Amino acid sequence: MSLPTCSPDQLAQFLGPNTTNAAAAANFICNQFAAVNTAFSDTTFAVDNTYLLFSAYLVFSMQLGFAMLCAGSVRAKNTMNIMLTNVLDAAAGGLFYYLFGFAFAFGAPSNGFIGRHFFGLKDVPDANFDYSYFLYQWAFAIAAAGITSGSIAERTQFVAYLIYSSFLTGFVYPVVSHWFWSADGWASATNSGNLLFGTGVIDFAGSGVVHMVGGIAGLWGALIEGPRIGRFDHTGRAIALRGHSASLVVLGTFMLWFGWYGFNPGSFTKILHPYDTGSSYYGQWSAVGRTAVTTTLAGCTAALTTLFGKRILSGHWNVIDVCNGLLGGFAAITAGCSVVEPWAAIVCGFVAALVLIGCNKLAEKARYDDPLEAAQLHGGCGAWGVLFTGLFAKKEYVDQVYPGKPGRPHGLFMGGGGKLLGAHVIQILVIIGWVSATMGPLFFVLNKMKLLRISADDELAGMDLTRHGGFAYAYEDDDSHRPGVQLRKIEPNGSTPATD
Repeated sequence: MSLPTCSPDQLAQFLGPNTTNAAAAANFICNQFAAVNTAFSDTTFAVDNTYLLFSAYLVFSMQLGFAMLCAGSVRAKNTMNIMLTNVLDAAAGGLFYYLFGFAFAFGAPSNGFIGRHFFGLKDVPDANFDYSYFLYQWAFAIAAAGITSGSIAERTQFVAYLIYSSFLTGFVYPVVSHWFWSADGWASATNSGNLLFGTGVIDFAGSGVVHMVGGIAGLWGALIEGPRIGRFDHTGRAIALRGHSASLVVLGTFMLWFGWYGFNPGSFTKILHPYDTGSSYYGQWSAVGRTAVTTTLAGCTAALTTLFGKRILSGHWNVIDVCNGLLGGFAAITAGCSVVEPWAAIVCGFVAALVLIGCNKLAEKARYDDPLEAAQLHGGCGAWGVLFTGLFAKKEYVDQVYPGKPGRPHGLFMGGGGKLLGAHVIQILVIIGWVSATMGPLFFVLNKMKLLRISADDELAGMDLTRHGGFAYAYEDDDSHRPGVQLRKIEPNGSTPATD
């Protein structure tokens, strides 16, 4: 946002013959205009950076949501373990993304495959990036790692978590984000040169870049490890190993819902940007609001669809299924949230719920065990979201959010032809290929070295006791022998152990 240029020579002509020193007066007035213009520019930068920082804080708060969701979805004997992995996803991811990840993702100028500058944030800030941008992208990177940890919960050695999380946030994920989000990426919609199919990939906030990467990495980890003990009987019939706290699952879901308003609307990275539409009230701030609305509608629709769908299939109103359906809708709308109409978001959420239910049925048939349904939810619904954007992206919104190439291809169902959809099919294939070629061998090697899965005895006893020195929940504290009311652990058979 800038003011028109002030020219002292032109202004002096309008000051009239009675002006003692027209040139000096004109120069003074223009200097004042220049000072005001600088103040406006500084304010714009400050507002945009504040908006981005606030969005980064929201996305980071999703780590608390992941932690609560994971804790509630596992059995009580593994609560400390899964909580610790969520903390270390953020801690290890922070260091490795600082040292390597951000440079691989956004280190311009570079080639189309991988970035080559900004290692350890050298030369940051510059004209393109400030520190706030690094913080925002780091929050995205650790979200991908958090998705993977859910797939391999309750049976994975702690050292394996550290290795895969560092590798994913420091290399695997940054390369994918470079392809689709960097201005130099070979398939990026912001690439000013060769755009894939004349459009590039419109994955606005990461249905493919974040959710598919995390989901597919988790898929390989869970496949190589195998199911948890007791998840399937000798005939292959699935046995539910339910998480210990629906309350934590619901709390985590609401925290993730809240954080998604930084994840999707925050991906604009700037808010104080007008659109050339002739309306002073309509600009990027309006697009930010629309993005929040589409995000909300997709999640709500997916939650209700899952509620009634699972009621028909199982005969129960299951809050865990509803929470997963809600998150599946969010994962799906993330790609196209900024370029679709609100009514289209309802379609997105409806289909996302069906995709999640179908993926869970398929996983059960294949004897695939994912305690948090992370691969099905983030991988399956994320892939649907990528395809959805290629079908429903609206021309007007695409031109506003991705300026610089008027008339670029948009959604197939919106009259834009099939080029955008074709680019998105390629995105799905290359993400599956890249993550499989990197994370699959990593998990395979860890498994061969006996660094991946814990022993059967440790798994049956629970990792909190065998690996972390105690349980997350104390059934009896140090004051239990003092006079007063004593709380006792209730055994599964309904009996109460005798007190001392």
